[in-house]
Amino acid sequence: MHKEERINILQDIIKIKSVNDNESQVADYLSDLFQKYGIESEKVKYSEGRENLVATYKKGDGKVLGISGHEDVVAAGNENEWTFPPFSAEIDGDKLYGRGSTDMKSGLTALAIAMIEVKEENADINGTLKFMGTVGEEVGELGSEQLTKEGYADDLNGLIIGEPTGPALIYTHKGSMNYTVVSRGKSAHSSMPQEGINSISNINAFVARANAEMQAITNKYSNEILGETAHAITIIHGGDQINSIPASTTLQGNIRTIPEFDNSKVEALLQHIVEALNKKEGFNLELKIDNDIYPVDAASDSELIQAIQTISDQELPVTGISPTTDAAAFTKADNSFDLVIYGPGVSDLPHQKDEYVSIENYLEMIDTYKAIYKAYLK
Repeated sequence: MHKEERINILQDIIKIKSVNDNESQVADYLSDLFQKYGIESEKVKYSEGRENLVATYKKGDGKVLGISGHEDVVAAGNENEWTFPPFSAEIDGDKLYGRGSTDMKSGLTALAIAMIEVKEENADINGTLKFMGTVGEEVGELGSEQLTKEGYADDLNGLIIGEPTGPALIYTHKGSMNYTVVSRGKSAHSSMPQEGINSISNINAFVARANAEMQAITNKYSNEILGETAHAITIIHGGDQINSIPASTTLQGNIRTIPEFDNSKVEALLQHIVEALNKKEGFNLELKIDNDIYPVDAASDSELIQAIQTISDQELPVTGISPTTDAAAFTKADNSFDLVIYGPGVSDLPHQKDEYVSIENYLEMIDTYKAIYKAYLK
């Protein structure tokens, strides 16, 4: 495939406004691209307008290497603040601008084009490449969870996720939990507070205890690569008017977890706090876990990572990150497999205005992916 075609394909995909929705247009585009080059694909519907895409190329009976990226992007915010319109895919020098250029349509596209070029070149591989484009990664790994539950990851020996990592191989990352606590009280006139139950005061008791106990966990447990657990209460809503005792208050928080004190232990701790407070007079708290993404802890010296090091000009750092990825869902599959998160883009640029990818980096990663496919599926 010529350089210009590689770039044009990425521009076309960035121009698709798949903001936490509308991923079907990305799946349609890639499906047509694969079909053009004789590669079969299957659309896996998540909901109306949202489809995952699975495509396979098999040559030989060797290992199965999964290659995956998400089709969705986050909102662009105030588009007037962008130097170029966020869905115009403008090029300025070596930079290709647009929402999703770094996170992660350049990785998604590079993985797909590398697979196509390996087939077109009839490269000497022994095994199967399985492309998996997913929906809803930015809002909870929706597509990867669906594909995992439906068995699409059960035959994998290895998996590459093309998130932007810079010159680093990522094998581990923190988990993420979103939780809600609802405090139910009793309304009364503020001149007679003793006649009511103040739901804000009760939620404040939860805040004090949860902050203290989660800080103790942060102090006690640490991961050599990922660091410590992080807890933050980020939203509180309570009360109806200034002269009424609030009958209901809702709190929401986020926790970044590590393998040493994982999501199940955090949930048990929060539930214990709620139950302990509910034993006190006037307390009626309820805990809900809204999002439960476990930390990922794969092997740092897997065969896949070793294969990448063999084709690299220099030894690449092997490390971890705090943000979550589709790996959290895929690694729940019934089998274990080699994992690496490795892709083009600027690793600290996702979700910002004037997002861009270096064209040189994108083109180089296509060739790098091709070399990885050959090295792993030998």
